[in-house]
Amino acid sequence: MGFGSDLVLVVSAGIRRGANSCTLWVCFEAVSVYKGWMTLGFIGCGKMASALVRGIVKAGVCAPSQIFVSDVVEFSAKALEEELQVRALKANADLVAAADTLVLCVKPQDALLALNELQSKLNGKLVVSIAAGLTLAQLESATGSNARVVRVMPNTPALVNCGASAYATGSRATDTDAQVVEKLFAAVGFVGRVKESLLDAVTGLSGSGPAYGYLLVEALADGGVLMGLPRDLSLKLAAQTLLGAAQMILETGQHPGTLRDAVTSPGGTTIAGIEALETAGVRAAMISAVRAATERAQALGRASA
Repeated sequence: MGFGSDLVLVVSAGIRRGANSCTLWVCFEAVSVYKGWMTLGFIGCGKMASALVRGIVKAGVCAPSQIFVSDVVEFSAKALEEELQVRALKANADLVAAADTLVLCVKPQDALLALNELQSKLNGKLVVSIAAGLTLAQLESATGSNARVVRVMPNTPALVNCGASAYATGSRATDTDAQVVEKLFAAVGFVGRVKESLLDAVTGLSGSGPAYGYLLVEALADGGVLMGLPRDLSLKLAAQTLLGAAQMILETGQHPGTLRDAVTSPGGTTIAGIEALETAGVRAAMISAVRAATERAQALGRASA
């Protein structure tokens, strides 16, 4: 499976004629041309799968004609085909035959059944699973001895191309497979590589984290309403404030504490607000939330093993 791009120098030239003269112009442009397209197959066309396909097409990672989709609800696959000109197939077996890389986007209880049914057709395939709670061992057992498996934990902001994903590779996955996964999920946000043992912590932090963020935005907006701001304005100010703060961390690379200190004047309004937050135990509550969600993910994993 080829995967990469070449930079091609495109040269354009022409003559611009004036009233009394002619000017020769030359334009040089470096264009990225993708080569050796992989073929992708999405088993399941729910919200996360649809977001991934849109991001991949928009980022130019793969041509629409090389992406195949299927779903038990045929309308979902057809809708994606009409929107993005990808190719909808009725049967998972047909999709597996057409694609080099398969992205498993179905519910955990359906994922292993689907893989077991397709096992004889998965030889030499890369199988990428976003099914929550299914371990690499379970996935490798269901796919057979000649398939390569990668497990990914994305989160819902991938729906707006602001996702945070982490992945772990199976025993037969290669460095090239890891590069493919990073390319795919980078199309909808950030992606990082971890050991499988840390994927539950990823679930507790970034997997469940959007809900913590929504709670914080809602609470800030309620505070604004308490102080007299209109509800719609207060909500927009709260959401944009947290979005801006996050962007400052990502773009500057500075520690959150450093950025916080930069806007915290001695005896000012911000330090008064921070004192209230610390008194209420907000910092400890956020840490405990990540731990509780991680431990719940671990418990669910043991139950499904």
